[in-house]
Amino acid sequence: MIDNTKKFARVKLKGTEKLEFIGSFGTMISSGISILEAVRSLAEDTKGGEKIILDEMANDLMQGKRTYVTFAKFPRVFDKVSINVIRASEEAGTLDLALADLRKTLQKDMEFNDKVRSALMYPSFIVVVFIGILGMILTFVIPKISTVFLQLNVPLPLPTRIMIFLSDLIVKQTPWFVGFFVLLGSLIYYILNFKRKQFFELFYHLPMISTLIMQIDVTNFARNLSVLLTSGLPITIALDLVGEVVARKRMAALLATSKGMILSGRSLSEGFRSDKTALPSIVIKLVEAGEKTGTLDKSLQEIAEYFDYKVTYTLKTLTALLEPVMLVAVGVAVGGMMLAIIAPVYGLISQIGGM
Repeated sequence: MIDNTKKFARVKLKGTEKLEFIGSFGTMISSGISILEAVRSLAEDTKGGEKIILDEMANDLMQGKRTYVTFAKFPRVFDKVSINVIRASEEAGTLDLALADLRKTLQKDMEFNDKVRSALMYPSFIVVVFIGILGMILTFVIPKISTVFLQLNVPLPLPTRIMIFLSDLIVKQTPWFVGFFVLLGSLIYYILNFKRKQFFELFYHLPMISTLIMQIDVTNFARNLSVLLTSGLPITIALDLVGEVVARKRMAALLATSKGMILSGRSLSEGFRSDKTALPSIVIKLVEAGEKTGTLDKSLQEIAEYFDYKVTYTLKTLTALLEPVMLVAVGVAVGGMMLAIIAPVYGLISQIGGM
């Protein structure tokens, strides 16, 4: 049992695989096929992680367990929001509808994440190219030039001495250099695995980044809360689950406060007004309108779609600003390296000319 639990915990699916799995499963159930028959049919044409999930689901179904029980065994495939949506829909007898909604939500999330990744691709490429150029210069160019400078006993400017020091560190002190990067990698691993929230919380306060993160938070919160409410979950339970999806501590705290106010007989919009600067006013107004008309889930879906557009616009703006800044920064850095190499040569030429 322990081995199986560990095995299930390691199972992952790509976004496209998960989308296909949920879509195929929902389509077969909506066509009138029994859940067990659908699972067995899908298992015949799958492999890898999907095969493990379907086989385990078939075993659970034959033991009288529900689908959400199987989903809960695979935390790296199905998050708590998805599991609770499935659980609520099974209790209400609307599993096919829930799977269709879940597939749409997953597809929107994938499109949303693709926008963020594509916006980061160009800056990442520029950084990698710069590091490659710097590494080549320090490893192959500087060692040869530094030998000539040292033999001629030419006085070197500070930038050149720094370049020679870094080059010597890489070429002549390789174990120390490798050890430094191993230590740096270990530190990054520790931060990302044990201090991830604290690190990113600092990052979220940077200018313009804070606006983007707020918009991403609102999109994720509204989309997931809408799905949970549509599936029939009580709003207090839904707020608990959505609190685990948002990135900012401030947003999670606001959702917890709003839950407490709802339990005391007040509305969600009143809870959001307890910290007006945490959310844009349009979000509070649309939530309030949805509560008054009994269409809160639809209002939340509208919020998600609107802020999805806002995130796209903000990402384009940031990318448009970042590209020239990075090009200038890389140009200045490469130019500085070339100047550090050329300056001593000109100094040597001027000395020879003076003689």
